[in-house]
Amino acid sequence: MKHAKPWLFAYIGTLAALLVASALHPAGLRKHRALAVDVRRVADENDRLRERNFRLRREARALAGDPAALERAAREELGYVRPGERVYELAPPGGSR
Repeated sequence: MKHAKPWLFAYIGTLAALLVASALHPAGLRKHRALAVDVRRVADENDRLRERNFRLRREARALAGDPAALERAAREELGYVRPGERVYELAPPGGSR
């Protein structure tokens, strides 16, 4: 390139200026990166919620169709006992209640 054309330098300079402006502008590359991180975080949260929904649906089906599962849930989650049963609560070691 013995005699470079002035428009080529102007074109390359303009392109470089636009790239720098895009990188530094709040709505440019920085925002794109931040949004990409948010998208990944939301996708991960959706995966966790999808798995939780699956477990809850499975538990709901079990509670609807299995009396033993219903009794277990009532005992564990609600603290229910059968008539005549005694409940003993043990204090944690070294702790006072």
